Order: sequence, then structure tokens, then C-alpha cells
Amino acid sequence: MQLVIGNKNYSSWSMRPWVLLRHFDIEFEEIRIPLFVEGFQNKLRTYSPTLKVPVLKDDGLTVWDSLAICEYVSEVYLQGGALPKAIKQRATCRSYCSEMHSGFMAIRAQLPMNCRASRKLDLTDEVLAESARVDTLWAEARNDAQQKGDYLFGDFTIADCMYAPMAMRFNTYGIPLSDISQSYIKTLLRNDAIKQWLDAAQQEAEILDEYEIGQDLIV
Repeated sequence: MQLVIGNKNYSSWSMRPWVLLRHFDIEFEEIRIPLFVEGFQNKLRTYSPTLKVPVLKDDGLTVWDSLAICEYVSEVYLQGGALPKAIKQRATCRSYCSEMHSGFMAIRAQLPMNCRASRKLDLTDEVLAESARVDTLWAEARNDAQQKGDYLFGDFTIADCMYAPMAMRFNTYGIPLSDISQSYIKTLLRNDAIKQWLDAAQQEAEILDEYEIGQDLIV
């Protein structure tokens, strides 16, 4: 199995299935293609029908899009174990994943993922409103699952993979959140798979100026 990804520091979509595979110790070959550098689309064309990342190659099958990849991995390699067991929780988890997958456009546009930075920005009303929605989602999930484990639905699920890049953004730009959401971010930052991703991001040489926004903070 091969997983084609972009830069670890910047590619939020790539982070999701990579973290899922690493968290559950599923063996795969990582093919990293730095994005937005000369010739990157020609390299992507070898693997990706959309010229985007991530892409999973497995036994002659090509799966693209981060959520589709995570669902495939859960079904084929984890017997559905990357989603909650209970039907209602599983449906709620999928709703969380789908909202992340299709929403929060202001955050995507104005808070690019930059794992190795600590920055200050002037936040727009749109970003604050979307951040509040994420805060509400996280708080509701954690309140329901606090006796079951430390992740959104207790055990680690696809939802945690889908929201991990959001947590990285919030951490980078110091977005104001409730205590329960701040605690959840700390849980993600302690996750071994996410720590491996962040460590690798620190070692990358590529710098994409359009992602390097805001005023540096000394931490």
C-alpha cells in the first residue's frame, strides 16, 4: 500500500489519512511530493487522477480524497474500527467528518495550516464564527464521551483525523477556545502519530510564502 502526500507542514488533507494509518500501525509506503514547486504536477500525474493529494494505492485500487481514504482503511484494515461501534454514535461521527470535509471555508482560506509556526493574525468575523462552531462541536462530543476516552468520541476515530489539521491551525494562530477544546488539542498533540507528523514537518526545507502569513510570536 502506498500513500501519496504533500508537504507535511502545509498539506492538511494529507495529514488525515497519514495519521490514521500511523495511529493504527498499518504498514504503508509514503510517497511525498512537495507541492507548488516546479514540476510537482508532473509527479502527481503518475499517482493522482485529480492532480491532488492525498491518494492511496492499494492492490491495484486508487482511492483519492482524504475522507474516502480514511473510510476505506477503516473498512478494509480495521473492520470498521476507526468509527464508533454504536450506530447512533457512528452516524454522529460521520456527520462531524462530513461537516469538516465540506465546511469552514473562511478558516481554510484565512488560516493556512503551518505546523511549525506560531503566528498572530487579525481574525475576521467569519473566522471567529466558524471557530466557535468547531468549539461547539468539540465540546459537545467531549462532554458526551468524557467517560469513554480522551478523543472526540472516546476512542480515536476518523473524526479525530479529520479535525487534526483544524487543531494545528488553532494551535498556530492562538484561536480563543473553551477549556474543553483546549484540552482536546493537547490530547491530539500528545498523540504519537501526530507527534511524528509534526517532527517531520519541522525538518522540511520547503517554504511556501502564501502559507507563511501573520506576525511571528516568540514561544
